[in-house]
Amino acid sequence: MKFLEKFGFEKKDIEALKENSTSALIKELEAHKKLVTKNLEYLNGIGVTNLSEIFINYHDMFLMDNSNFVEIFNKYEPASLIEKLAKDVRIMEYL
Repeated sequence: MKFLEKFGFEKKDIEALKENSTSALIKELEAHKKLVTKNLEYLNGIGVTNLSEIFINYHDMFLMDNSNFVEIFNKYEPASLIEKLAKDVRIMEYL
């Protein structure tokens, strides 16, 4: 899960994620780290600033096919979406 550090994840957050997730999920994230990275890069590219908070709470979404992942977020105006995500990551449940 070291690949998450390139997105500003702190080691303590990565360790907490490992402790609070099933080993199967951690293996899945590691096995698909290129896909997870691509989805993180997309959010980073549109300006999302709280990637670690979003990922820790909704890591399963980052295993989605990149085109489907991007499609979810492209429905919204980026500046508005970024602002709403910064205020409350729970809106991810409604996207």
